[in-house]
Amino acid sequence: MAKTFIISGGGTGGHIFPAVSIANALKKRHPKAIIHFVGALGKMEMTRVPDAGYPITGVPIAGINRKKPWKSWNVPFKLLVALSQCRRLLKTMQPDAVIGTGGYASGPVLLMAQRMGIPTIVQEQNSYAGITNIRLGKKAQFICTAYENAARFFPSDRVRLTGNPIREVFTKALPNQNTCKEQLGFNPSKKLLLVLGGSLGARAINRQISKSLADIMDQGWQVMWQCGKLYEKEYLGKSTANVKVQAFIEDMSVAYAAADAIVSRAGAGTLSELCLIGKPALLIPSPNVAEDHQTHNAMALSEKNAAILVKEREMDHLLLDQLAALKDSETAKKMGAAIKSLALPQATEDIANLIDDLSE
Repeated sequence: MAKTFIISGGGTGGHIFPAVSIANALKKRHPKAIIHFVGALGKMEMTRVPDAGYPITGVPIAGINRKKPWKSWNVPFKLLVALSQCRRLLKTMQPDAVIGTGGYASGPVLLMAQRMGIPTIVQEQNSYAGITNIRLGKKAQFICTAYENAARFFPSDRVRLTGNPIREVFTKALPNQNTCKEQLGFNPSKKLLLVLGGSLGARAINRQISKSLADIMDQGWQVMWQCGKLYEKEYLGKSTANVKVQAFIEDMSVAYAAADAIVSRAGAGTLSELCLIGKPALLIPSPNVAEDHQTHNAMALSEKNAAILVKEREMDHLLLDQLAALKDSETAKKMGAAIKSLALPQATEDIANLIDDLSE
């Protein structure tokens, strides 16, 4: 009899991509398996998941507006409707296991599955666990973490350190660095700085890079700069022979391979990729995320000398000095080795093993 799995997680790409990676691993193992997603109506998972080839049911769930909590007056009503819809879905599909990758989208279906006695697995991507996962983790059969210090939020006997599932392309050897630099239009004999602010962009990082661009180039860097779709009109004109500005980088494996150092936010998925590729990184956590989890993620690396942490408010007086440090080949080599040592490349397979254990 074909196995049935329900996977939920969404609101941001950081929750969706791991969920799809897990689904792909399960589909390889169980080609006849029924895999169904649950997401939040109106959020990106409602298009990204079907694009990946999986059906999805949307429920009217929303997160709490932490800055303006009075705007969240209808959240309890949405939760009740979502729980009712999830109960009907679970009764109809009778899944062997329900897997959640975080975000408020995963809350209703995992909560209802636990009430109905269906095995659940929670995947916590960050160093500082989110409130939804903390609550769900109390009754989950397994909690899969990416950081050792995330275990403190969950029952210790059910925690498994697996790492974060990432896109399959990053589990393979990167292409030749000089070839990739030439492919991107850069001089292979000069160091390349890759600047990432997420698919939409990061206003503070963009402003600081723009302000410091001449000084960065004076240090000898070439720059590949992903400014984000929200800021392309403002920054695309900054492109020169040694600076390539793009709204979005389609082939990240080539960009990572070409880079000598990386400036980035500290989202869980991005950091898992950086660990695998083993390149020195300067991390600027977003201060506008729940539980300040990006700062905790970055600290987990910087405390092991595996990355440099610069807070957003400190960029103006620290960024150039830290980039100069990364120009030093010995410093960069040691940091690259340190971050590479933290990689957990078998994360997706290890999580799939646990799911199989539950559904036997």
